[in-house]
Amino acid sequence: MSKLIVKKFGGTSVANTERIEAVADIVEQSINEGNQVTVVLSAMDNNTDKLISLAKEIDPEPDLREYDALVSTGEQVSVALLAMSLLRRGIKGKSYTAYQLGIKTNSSHSQARILDVDVDKITKEIQGGVVPVITGFQGMNNVGDITTLGRGGSDTTGVALAVALKADECQIYTDVDGVFTTDPRIYDKAKLLKNISFEEMLELSSAGAKVLQLRAVEYASKFNLPVRVLSSFKDGEGTLVQEEKNIMEKPIVSGISSIDTEAKLTIRGVPDVPGVAAKILGPISDAGIDVDVIVQNISADNTTDFTFTVDNSNSSKAEEILKETSNSLGGGSIEMDDDIAKISIVGRGMRANAGVASKMFQALADNEINISMITTSEIKISVVIKKAEMQEAIKALHDAFDLDKELDS
Repeated sequence: MSKLIVKKFGGTSVANTERIEAVADIVEQSINEGNQVTVVLSAMDNNTDKLISLAKEIDPEPDLREYDALVSTGEQVSVALLAMSLLRRGIKGKSYTAYQLGIKTNSSHSQARILDVDVDKITKEIQGGVVPVITGFQGMNNVGDITTLGRGGSDTTGVALAVALKADECQIYTDVDGVFTTDPRIYDKAKLLKNISFEEMLELSSAGAKVLQLRAVEYASKFNLPVRVLSSFKDGEGTLVQEEKNIMEKPIVSGISSIDTEAKLTIRGVPDVPGVAAKILGPISDAGIDVDVIVQNISADNTTDFTFTVDNSNSSKAEEILKETSNSLGGGSIEMDDDIAKISIVGRGMRANAGVASKMFQALADNEINISMITTSEIKISVVIKKAEMQEAIKALHDAFDLDKELDS
């Protein structure tokens, strides 16, 4: 039975002309199986980084409108090359920029969000036997300026197009086989997951897993669009991300994610009064800095120590803001520690199983790994530890929850 499939390929999948020909093979095979295909591409591997470097050689803080105009050019190269490859094979490939097709965004240059996707033109092309090959990562704001969607934004483009086209599935092709129980580069016992729920994938993505962009998962979850993560380098079924009700097997813990690019900041001795958290975090938020884990400790002298984590790229800026806040609140010292890592275990099975947290903490204790911060949700527990202990912690937790074992069907 014919399906409408949106296939998105990342930068490593189109890294050179040889890889672009391999992508054309995948597209051709899907067409030969009777499917209608629309393709979304990232820029060729490292191309965007080179463009960013060029911009910063001119200006370390470039104008964001011009920055977007520059970095959006990388995808135009890859879509044109793939369209050429398809045409040479007798397939009616046709390249388009996202703004040619009416992918409208807000005006937050370099971090834009998709507002609307006009698919009339794409639909007509598909009905005419054309394979649209579309630039990911970008769109157009209401005054006609090019915008970009931030790192991993091509994933969001692919999902948004699939939703607008009412596609049967959005397939995200990467350089890994799918979603694993943990990073296989860290632990060779990591197991490929056949499926995972939107909720779990959201938690894993927010906790550091880089297989799918968080916003793409949010978009797919909102519209209940199945997303399949596949390798463009070898055959396989990959991992299907879908609604929980469609997944029969429910492990207690599905996966472990990790991130070691954050810093922990602490402001000590601020008054323990209502609204102090807002006074501390408000200026941080106003500066466009995202805060992750938060812990507040109350002392006997009616003061509080307030600790939170941010991305390393924002740590110095956050530290300066905290110093100003401490002065205004009559607080004490500011401390920053970038020698940290965050480890998270995620699983929808946690809801029906008591003792998951204690098992996690015991596994870390048995390996003499100290925890400095803890945060939880219904299906996630995250801890902050020393960076040097991250790999050991992942292996200990993977073994403790038997994530390398096959589930009973």
